[in-house]
Amino acid sequence: MFRRVAVANRGTVAARIIRALRKLGVESHALCSEADIQCPYAREADGATVIGPAPPKESYLSHEKVIAAALAAKAEAIHPGYGFLAEDAAFARKALEKGLAFIGPSPRFLDIMGDKVAAREAMGRAGLPLGASTGVLSGTLEERAEEAARIGFPLLVKPAGGGGGIGMIPVWERDKLLSALKTAASQAERGFGKSDLYAERLVENPRHVEFQVVAKDGEGVHLFERDCSIQRRRQKIIEEAGAPGIARAELLKMAALSRDILAGMGYDHLATVETLYGEETGFGFLEVNPRLQVEHAVTEEITGADLVVAQLRLASGEKVSDIFPAQPAWESGWAIEARVYAEDSHKFLPSPGPLKVFRPPVMDGVRVETGFAEGGAITPFYDPMIAQVIAKGPDRLAAADLLFEALGAFAIEGLKTNIGFLRSALRHESFLAGKVHANLAAEIIADPHYRPL
Repeated sequence: MFRRVAVANRGTVAARIIRALRKLGVESHALCSEADIQCPYAREADGATVIGPAPPKESYLSHEKVIAAALAAKAEAIHPGYGFLAEDAAFARKALEKGLAFIGPSPRFLDIMGDKVAAREAMGRAGLPLGASTGVLSGTLEERAEEAARIGFPLLVKPAGGGGGIGMIPVWERDKLLSALKTAASQAERGFGKSDLYAERLVENPRHVEFQVVAKDGEGVHLFERDCSIQRRRQKIIEEAGAPGIARAELLKMAALSRDILAGMGYDHLATVETLYGEETGFGFLEVNPRLQVEHAVTEEITGADLVVAQLRLASGEKVSDIFPAQPAWESGWAIEARVYAEDSHKFLPSPGPLKVFRPPVMDGVRVETGFAEGGAITPFYDPMIAQVIAKGPDRLAAADLLFEALGAFAIEGLKTNIGFLRSALRHESFLAGKVHANLAAEIIADPHYRPL
């Protein structure tokens, strides 16, 4: 196991990684922007370094600054968390060349999985069903629009170099396509450092169901599914393990197929196989995320696994069978996570500001992941997620009730939050009936009777 690991990320995920390192007796060194050096996770780490100003390109996305700071801290490895550098093959190669272990897959898999088009092609060849899609769009803006339009409308414009909902724009009409391509390219450049795009046919009102896999050296296990269908702006806000309303045998078949394909490819880390599910179409491959997911906590709650510890053990040379001697079992219950954002509960627009009051709920069966504390602030420079609140219950409705109560007990003052919407969604008749889909959030706030709870 490593002696010291540099954490090249921020907020909630940085705090989560530091906690896992402490669990293993490994020293942590936080790499922070000037805007984040006062955050509590930077104080909780064994050391911290300012790597640059707040804008990500001048700090968290700078290969040179991150690697130089890790080396100066005498770290033996870098954990990139999720977002930023987590899917950046060039960064992983540079870190390895400097003698730093990269807590993630080998760069060759980041080349494939980090390029969403290449990942689709690879997984399609391996046997996963695919929907209509283009390759990477090329040529002038007009030529790219023409190529995208060939798959028909509605379609979804997506960045080829990253996920998380950034730069994903649905297009229903041909005359909106040029504008969507411009906007998506700009967002992709800011979020991932490259503006490559592709398009796929849009599935309306789908379920978003994903499968957690761990693989290395031909060995693999799956840790079941997560349903992440409650989304706004194509970004997940409520996730759960498992997926309500889908036959258990169908879910287990897809989980095993995802595991077997990645293990057969020789994949060597954590990965999430993401799919869109329709009652008539079944599962259709969406993408592979070759990293830790924001929503990993719900999987941990129902399996008893520690996925961050698993990442560190894999990267330090252990086998999958050392960490999971047998295929994990679904231990108990149901878990649901809500992402608390600094934004309003009507339009989902970012609302940065001070955390004048910040008191997360402390309740049995409730887990809170956050990188912030009272007296801090949510700045306009980054994703405005404040915390993740996870509730576990003996069944789905019990978990939903507990999460509703926990969110109501979460005291935050000084800025707007989406807590009112989250509580409304947890009480919505479609959610309670398990009839979730990717456009349910929009339907909830469009209801003239909607009032944040």
